[in-house]
Amino acid sequence: QVQLVESGGGLVQPGGSLRLSCEASGFTSDYYAIGWFRQAPGKEREGVSCISTYDDRTYYSDSVKGRFTISRDDAKTTVYLQMNNLKPEDTAVYYCATDGILRSCRPYYSSSYSPDYWGQGTQVTVSS
Repeated sequence: QVQLVESGGGLVQPGGSLRLSCEASGFTSDYYAIGWFRQAPGKEREGVSCISTYDDRTYYSDSVKGRFTISRDDAKTTVYLQMNNLKPEDTAVYYCATDGILRSCRPYYSSSYSPDYWGQGTQVTVSS
């Protein structure tokens, strides 16, 4: 059973930075795509970023491209989302998610994609 545990959310002023972490365990495959979604009140869930442990290809939504960076450690057990130049519109609950098998990040392009495994979520609030 895949388990995902996020951490690192909090309150930050506009222009500030945060780093989210997702500790992942229980995979049956060595290669998979894993990424981040966010959900703000009254807004559609958005696939923010993804990384494939197969080829290290990454995906970013247009709304965060150039400001957010996804990475993982060599043991592939922790995925990070470095968020810089944060804006009030980045305020949301951020979830780490994966289906544990698919190697491509392409499904994350679609707002309707819903991986099988989700973390509990971590709140990010950008406000002065």
